[in-house]
Amino acid sequence: MGLASDLKILYHLALKPVRGKDHAARMENFYSGQAEAYDDFRKRLLKGRQELWNAIDVPAGGTWLDMGGGTGANLDYFGDRLASLSKVYVLDLSHSLLEVAKKRAAANGWTNVETVEADATTFQPATGPVDVVTFSYSLTMIPDWFAAIENALAMLKPGGVIGVVDFYVSRKYPTSGLARHGWFTRTFWPTWFAMDNVFPSSDHVPFLHRHFDPLVFEEHKGKVPYIPFIRMPYYLFVGRKRG
Repeated sequence: MGLASDLKILYHLALKPVRGKDHAARMENFYSGQAEAYDDFRKRLLKGRQELWNAIDVPAGGTWLDMGGGTGANLDYFGDRLASLSKVYVLDLSHSLLEVAKKRAAANGWTNVETVEADATTFQPATGPVDVVTFSYSLTMIPDWFAAIENALAMLKPGGVIGVVDFYVSRKYPTSGLARHGWFTRTFWPTWFAMDNVFPSSDHVPFLHRHFDPLVFEEHKGKVPYIPFIRMPYYLFVGRKRG
């Protein structure tokens, strides 16, 4: 992918109006024109995804649900470990992104992968409780993100694992030991991302710590393509369901 592809993505990110009568329609409107070029640009924008997958033990014979999994690009991070899972769900509201995920699964012969066009706040797998739920840069795009986390908590087996990597900003006065971002960071990034209905929140990290026992937690800053000098904060969280 080259500059022309990047310009197409940047048009959708910064200039194209996002329209739709509900969240599902807005998601499809936003992604339908960029689905095929989606993965290359996001690989440079969305940091920490491989690190998240590496931080989670793959349960042999288990079930893994990737919430907002889009094109299924995260499946590549499993490597040979994917075959040890009984079931992998890739859930998203964008039909166009899931079509790419279906092609990826078919091309790789991943017969244990199933794509699901559904809402992360309400979906419950027909196969029952799951071992792992992941959110890879999808939580900031879910309006009722707290409901999505609570739904993940409900579907996880006792001792199940949640993994999240996403953009965020700190609270003005974060809990001791957590990163504290300045006024510019806390103001600029939510304003910039809100144009695309992406909402970096200061409440993700406290909410996750309140509902899960942390196994891994990291706070970082990453480069954003074509925006020099400043860095976007992101976090990585792996937690275990209590009980």
